[in-house]
Amino acid sequence: MKEIGGYIELDRYQGEEYHPRALALNCGRACLAYLIRQRKIQKIYLPRFLCSSVAETCHSEGIPCECYPIDENFRPLFDGSLGSGEWLYIVNYYGQIKDEELRQYRQHFQRIIVDQTQAFFHPVIEGIDTIYTCRKFFGVADGAYLYTQAKPMAMEQDYSYERMRFLMGRFEKNANEFYGEYVANENQLFVDGELKAMSKLTHNLLRAVDYKNIAVRRTENFSYLHDKLGKMNGIRLEIPYGAFMYPFYTEGGMEIRKGLQKKKIYIPTLWPNVLSECGRGELEYRYAGNILPLPVDQRYTLEDMTYMAEELERCIN
Repeated sequence: MKEIGGYIELDRYQGEEYHPRALALNCGRACLAYLIRQRKIQKIYLPRFLCSSVAETCHSEGIPCECYPIDENFRPLFDGSLGSGEWLYIVNYYGQIKDEELRQYRQHFQRIIVDQTQAFFHPVIEGIDTIYTCRKFFGVADGAYLYTQAKPMAMEQDYSYERMRFLMGRFEKNANEFYGEYVANENQLFVDGELKAMSKLTHNLLRAVDYKNIAVRRTENFSYLHDKLGKMNGIRLEIPYGAFMYPFYTEGGMEIRKGLQKKKIYIPTLWPNVLSECGRGELEYRYAGNILPLPVDQRYTLEDMTYMAEELERCIN
C-alpha cells in the first residue's frame, strides 16, 4: 500500500539519463561480472595499466586473466589470438581511442569488452559490450551502465541512501574530512560478487543532471589546459568531448603532486597498484607515476584552470 502524508522526501526528477538504453547496474565491477557470467567467459586479457579491482573481479568470478602492455598513445599492444571463451578487455584511457579504432578491434578480435570508465560521453558502438560508470563524472555514490546483447538475468535492486554521507558532507564542508568514507564506499560496492541493479535513488539523481552543459564545460576546460600545457606535455592528446581529466605527463610527477597538494590542488595517482606490479623502466610504471590527471570537471571555471596551470608550472620550474 502506498504511503500518503508524512514528511516530504527528495523530489523526483523528470529528466532523462544519458544512457537510457543501457542496462543499469550499481557499479562497473558488477557490469564485468555480469558479462563473465552471461557470456560464459573463460579467460580475459587485461591491460597492465589498470586498477586492481578489474583483475580482482575476474578472480572472484573464478576465471584467469593475463596482462598485455599498451603503447605510448594508450593503445593495446596485443598481437595474440583469442581462443574459445577468451575475451580482450580494452580501456579507452582519457577518451583517446576513436570509434573507428574500436570497430577495427571488434572486427579483428570479435570478442572484446570496452571500458569507458574515463569516457562517459563517448557514444556506444552497436555490437560491442561496453561499460560506463557514473561516479567519476557526477555526484553520485554508485551507478554504472552496461551495453550488451548477452542474455538478461534477474537481480535485486541496490539501495544507496546509506552511501550518500560523504557526498553530502563534501557539499557543505571539505573533501579531506570525508575522504575516508569515500574510500570505504569504493571498497564496498561489489561485496561477495552480488550483482545488483542501480538503486532508485541513483536513477533519480542521474535524471537531474544537465549532461549537455557538463560535457561542454569539461571539453572547454580540457581544451584550455591543452592550449596552455600541450607543448610541455610528454604525451600527445586529442581533445575528447566531455573529457574525464587532462593527463599531463612530466618527469618527477610524484614530487610535483606533493607540491600541488600544498596549494590544495589534489591530483590523484589513479592506479597505484601499477607502481608495485611493473618495473621502473616500463611504460606503465612511468605513466602511473608521472601522469598528473588534472581535474577539468563541471565544478571549475577557466579561471580555475588558469590558476592550476600556473601553479603546475611553478612546481615544475
